[in-house]
Amino acid sequence: MPKSRLSAFLSLLLVFLSGAVVGGFAHRLYMVRSVMSGESVAPPRRPSPEEVVKQRLEDMKLKVKADDQQLEQIKTIYGETRQQFDQMHERMNREGHTIEEDQVSKIKAILRPDQIALYDQVRAEYEAARKRRQQLREQNEKKKQ
Repeated sequence: MPKSRLSAFLSLLLVFLSGAVVGGFAHRLYMVRSVMSGESVAPPRRPSPEEVVKQRLEDMKLKVKADDQQLEQIKTIYGETRQQFDQMHERMNREGHTIEEDQVSKIKAILRPDQIALYDQVRAEYEAARKRRQQLREQNEKKKQ
């Protein structure tokens, strides 16, 4: 009886260890092929506004059969629309900063003086992390170009 128990235990141990080895190998293979290669993981590059306009004008020419005069007018319309969106984004950024400043002043109004300094430190940490993320995004955009 003890011999069969030992045999069963060793068999289970062997199955467990072989599963761990196969799992480790599969994980390593996955990491090498997909995650570390960067090719399949990286999202496609977003086209620039100029590239989008160029593609849309080409579509208008080929699919809608717009003539050269119409294409110039459409290009002007795209340019005006782009300016309107840029102005809207600027307004939104200004309004966002105003809202954030209002939030900060409201929070500081309820904090004790000793907490305000700590709150300023926390906000500085958040801002530093935001700047790091922005720099990483800019570096990634430069690499893609």
